[in-house]
Amino acid sequence: MGQLRLCLLAFVALFDLAAPQDLEYHVFVYPHETKNSHVLVRAKPEQPLPNFTVCLQSYTDLTRPYSLFSYATKAQDNEILLLKPKPGEYRFYVGGKFVTFHVPQSIAASEHICASWESATGIVGFWFNGKPWPRKGLQRGYTVGAEAAIVLGQEQDAFGGGFNAQQSFTGELSAVYMWGTGISTSEVMEAMYNRPSKAPIFGWRNFPYKIVGEVYLKP
Repeated sequence: MGQLRLCLLAFVALFDLAAPQDLEYHVFVYPHETKNSHVLVRAKPEQPLPNFTVCLQSYTDLTRPYSLFSYATKAQDNEILLLKPKPGEYRFYVGGKFVTFHVPQSIAASEHICASWESATGIVGFWFNGKPWPRKGLQRGYTVGAEAAIVLGQEQDAFGGGFNAQQSFTGELSAVYMWGTGISTSEVMEAMYNRPSKAPIFGWRNFPYKIVGEVYLKP
């Protein structure tokens, strides 16, 4: 019986979607506007972050506001947030405050973005489809908390919830990475093609996730 139990546990672990998987040739598809469907990232930093970088690829025809990456702590729901309020504009939040980056307006075009931040200077780096934008400043001296809920496709207005359908994402998300360091333009390009040289906190080639609601993993 002991051997059978071990085999059953191994079988369950093999198909546990919370276990990290290589998603290189896959995307998450969000087919509808909802107030609950999202992907929960089942990993987080082991300690508070004085520096970090987030990268991801999105494909949508939305023109209303939508959230791509929401990292909330119990003290701050917008600890890290990547939000697109309208075509041609991204907002990047750290500790509840944000800077805005203006990009070429496009609808139904795939967009790859990376955003980095360092506490010592407050400098924010932003890359759009591999090209660096002029750097800006935000929250110098702040530290990002480690006890986080990390959600793709919804904005958290409370720790792990408080979603609003009017800020939900519909479309396709992929190539999601997070590092506890800054990043160079060459490393942005590596992430865009899922060939990062730096080991991330989590990344698309070894992605730990749980789907909540109606989101599908598709080739």
